Amino acid sequence: MVRDVAALRDILLERRAVVLTGAGCSTESGIPDYRGPSGVMRAREPMRYQEFVRSPAGRQRYWARSAVGWGRFARAKPNAGHHAMAALELAGHVHGVITQNVDGLHSHAGSRNVVELHGSLHRTRCLHCARLVDRASVQARIALENPGFLDETVEARELAPDGDVHLSPEDIARFVAPACEACGGPMKPDVVFFGENVPEHTTRAAWSLLGEAQALIVAGSSLAVYSGYRFVKAAADRNLPVIIVNLGLTRGDPHATLRIDASVGATFTSLARDLGYVSSSPSIVA
Repeated sequence: MVRDVAALRDILLERRAVVLTGAGCSTESGIPDYRGPSGVMRAREPMRYQEFVRSPAGRQRYWARSAVGWGRFARAKPNAGHHAMAALELAGHVHGVITQNVDGLHSHAGSRNVVELHGSLHRTRCLHCARLVDRASVQARIALENPGFLDETVEARELAPDGDVHLSPEDIARFVAPACEACGGPMKPDVVFFGENVPEHTTRAAWSLLGEAQALIVAGSSLAVYSGYRFVKAAADRNLPVIIVNLGLTRGDPHATLRIDASVGATFTSLARDLGYVSSSPSIVA
């Protein structure tokens, strides 16, 4: 890995990069990924957009599971990889981050130029009036409208990649899903569900960021979802160096100039050290 990181360092000494991050960037913060190093989808059925919009029962199931998982998801902290990327952005080697993650950890670590391709679980939006409300406020209302529900179920459940947990049908049936305080409409997390399109303004911001890049680094993504993979294809079409840092194979490997089969945290920590930069993380030292 030392030789690979040295090769990545040499690229960044000559070129300013944009980093495309996936779930593997946040696993070291305690948020599980969808596939793991094997590339096989974990055994769970994520919420799909059409079901959420059309089915009150689907929304009830989603919000019950999400309400229980939210406390641990919200307490997740940026890891060494997040902090190293922020330090490299501050130093001018990284121009910005396009993230497929919805956890907000890049911004919490200090990255300034971040495009959240799939939105953020820290925000909610009314499906009727489009009113935005921070998730912490919605969670407080959920606790009031479902007395005892979180206390009974919160600690014994395994967190899933979407920040939710598995619950029994009996638990779900007694849950009251949140409604908009302004119009009474159903609330949706401000994220892109499976089967939902990335908002046009978000896509434009991501393409603009890539347009100013001289290299693309993929960090912790299998690139199985096309919304991320298309940026790799575009970078390769422009003959930009494409560096992939991921545990396990990825869909973008045929386009890779450099492939590093290692964790994001270890790789970016080593890279920050090699370039002589430090961050607010105690894990990264000069």
